[in-house]
Amino acid sequence: MNIKQLDTEDFEWDKHNTEKNLKKHNVTSNECEEAFFNEALIALDTKHSYNEERYFIMGITNAGRLLFVVYTIRRNKVRVISVRDMNKKERKIYHEKTKKDT
Repeated sequence: MNIKQLDTEDFEWDKHNTEKNLKKHNVTSNECEEAFFNEALIALDTKHSYNEERYFIMGITNAGRLLFVVYTIRRNKVRVISVRDMNKKERKIYHEKTKKDT
C-alpha cells in the first residue's frame, strides 16, 4: 500500500450508492472525492475483485475525516462502491504509513 495519486480525476456516481453512503455512513460525495486527493493510500482489493478489479483507499478529507473507500475504474472514471469512516486498525495503518512515507 502506497501513497499515490490517481490517473484520473473524473468520478461516476451511482445514485443508489450515493444515497446509501450518505444514509448509512453520513459521507457525502464531495467528502469522498476529497479523500482521493489528500495523502491517499491506495491498494488493490484482492479479496473482492471477482468480476472487475476493485481498489480501496484510506484517505483524509479537507476537514480531517479519515475515510475508507472501495471503488473500481470504469471507462476511465472512479466509481465508488462504498465509503465509511476508517476503523481503529485502519487509522493506525494510515497514520503509520503517511508519517513514514512523507
